Parts: sequence; structure tokens; C-alpha cells
Amino acid sequence: MLPKPNRLQKTEDIKKVLKKGKRFKENFLIVKVLQNNLKKTRFAFIVSQKFSKKAFLRNKIKRKLRELVKFKEKKIKKGQDVVIIAVPGLETKNFGEIEEMLNKLFEKAKIKL
Repeated sequence: MLPKPNRLQKTEDIKKVLKKGKRFKENFLIVKVLQNNLKKTRFAFIVSQKFSKKAFLRNKIKRKLRELVKFKEKKIKKGQDVVIIAVPGLETKNFGEIEEMLNKLFEKAKIKL
């Protein structure tokens, strides 16, 4: 689990990132990034019911993504709001493949140090 200061929780904050943020896509992941005026980077994860009707599968994907971000948090530039969106098909990928996609996305978005 990510520490509380690193979570993007308010609905209006997430909507703001989705509306105004820059979009980057890699296979089955989409990342939206928006600058914030804080000294920390905040993350939100979206796995919709279009992804799967089964809640346990959606939650499993969110846990994997959270864990990957938790390990990469120190290598990510501060002052960003990041929303990571899972696209159907991600459930077939293993942990290593998801990590590789996330690395490529962070490099495209230029948020990785």
C-alpha cells in the first residue's frame, strides 16, 4: 500500500488529472500526468468494470500496480499527480511484463529520474 500522502484520493483531483493531464499509452496501460504545486507525487489507479465484472480481478490488478509504483516511488520526480488506468487484456500479463510497461510509460512521460 502506498503511504497516504502519496495517494490521490479526492474525486475532483482525479477528474482534473483526467481532463487536463498529458496522456501516455503502452499496450494495456494508460498514464495521465499533471503537475501539482506540492513537494510530493500522488497516484491514483483506475480499473473499471469494463476491465472485468469480477471485483477480485480488478483489485488484484490494482494491488500489482500499487506494489510496482511503491518500489519506483523514489525514482519518480516530485510534484506530479499521476493516474494509472488499466485496459482490458492486462490480466493476462505477468508481474514482470506489467513492470516493463510501467517503466516505458514513466520514461515516455518523463517523470522518471
